[in-house]
Amino acid sequence: MDKIIIHGGRRLKGEVQVSGAKNSALPLLFATLLAPGVHRVSNVPHLRDIDTAEKLLSILGARVERENGTFAVDATSIESVEAPYDLVRTMRASVLVLGPLLARCGHARVSLPGGCAIGARPINLHLKGFEALGAKITLDHGYVEARARSLQGGRVRFDIPTVGGTENLMMAATLAKGTTVIENAACEPEIVDLAEALVKMGARIKGAGSDTLTIEGVRELQPFEHTVMPDRIEAGTFLVAGAMTRGDVRVRGLRSAHQEALIVKLREAGVEISGAGDELRVKGPRRITPVDIRTSPYPGFPTDMQAQFMALMALSDGASVINENVFENRFMHVCELQRMGADIAIDGHTAVVRGVKKLLGAPVMATDLRASASLILAGLAAENTTEVSRIYHLDRGYERIEEKLKGLGADIERVKE
Repeated sequence: MDKIIIHGGRRLKGEVQVSGAKNSALPLLFATLLAPGVHRVSNVPHLRDIDTAEKLLSILGARVERENGTFAVDATSIESVEAPYDLVRTMRASVLVLGPLLARCGHARVSLPGGCAIGARPINLHLKGFEALGAKITLDHGYVEARARSLQGGRVRFDIPTVGGTENLMMAATLAKGTTVIENAACEPEIVDLAEALVKMGARIKGAGSDTLTIEGVRELQPFEHTVMPDRIEAGTFLVAGAMTRGDVRVRGLRSAHQEALIVKLREAGVEISGAGDELRVKGPRRITPVDIRTSPYPGFPTDMQAQFMALMALSDGASVINENVFENRFMHVCELQRMGADIAIDGHTAVVRGVKKLLGAPVMATDLRASASLILAGLAAENTTEVSRIYHLDRGYERIEEKLKGLGADIERVKE
């Protein structure tokens, strides 16, 4: 098993290129199941979750070829409609095959994803949505079985916005008879990216990026070519890395409009940010001003940046309050940051962070994807050496992060434990 060793205290400086977004690439790859023929998806990051998606597509009968971040997926033949437990348990996004398989084949059997380190994240909202389109849902020995001779357009209102539920229902509705309206839909940029690809396939979708989606079903869809959007969370992580190390970092290949909530808070913290479009430059201050944040669905402050921002606040000149309003168990990185000298107190969904003058390197253990990133950031700013173990979490969502940080001047390496 690998671990990452960081000799901290180096000021990051230089340019870094953002990879394609995992959270966009996965639904795009599964959308290929909606139509026979060869689909091409480019700017796909090389990550463990992407490898899992490739395996799942192959099990379902698709032929997958990948080269230099471009996937060619031939979905002409669907030989199976079952997503097995062994794959789904390693990647929750596997449930996104439900919508495409149900729409194209009239039948899907997908393992329940089970628990998640950062919260329950149930798929009941997905299933209620499919039932509103006429599907019959049964649970059998840990599997969701969905059947529909023909999906019918309908009205779906989510109790709370759900990114996966919106994606699953949107894909299914493209081939339903009639019009589907999804209310209280998720508004994340990844939803827009998927909608744009579906429109290229011939789908009729209005309202992507708003809380109301209208999908007029069509009889069939065509293969598509699409470039995955930049990873806004990876981009945000590098912006915080520059800020924490008093660095001067240019982050390229992002979409600055996707970073607005983070940019506002970084500027409140005294961080200098310039640029626009596909590039931002961040300069870290000598002392960080404490800032309060509340996570919320897009366009609010992203829950996927909460752990990284907490690491930044651990070095602030005062106290800050962080409210986690999306996931109920997303403070597991706190104990590890405390091992490095951070002063953090938790009360339910609220963390009070009292800044310290310095963090100290220590052996720490990653508990989930974004927690991994926060520990890497803390190690970059800390004195002495930090060892981060269980970095397989990190490999699910960050492409070659240690190489990219090394290119900015970090003293960081991956070694075998």
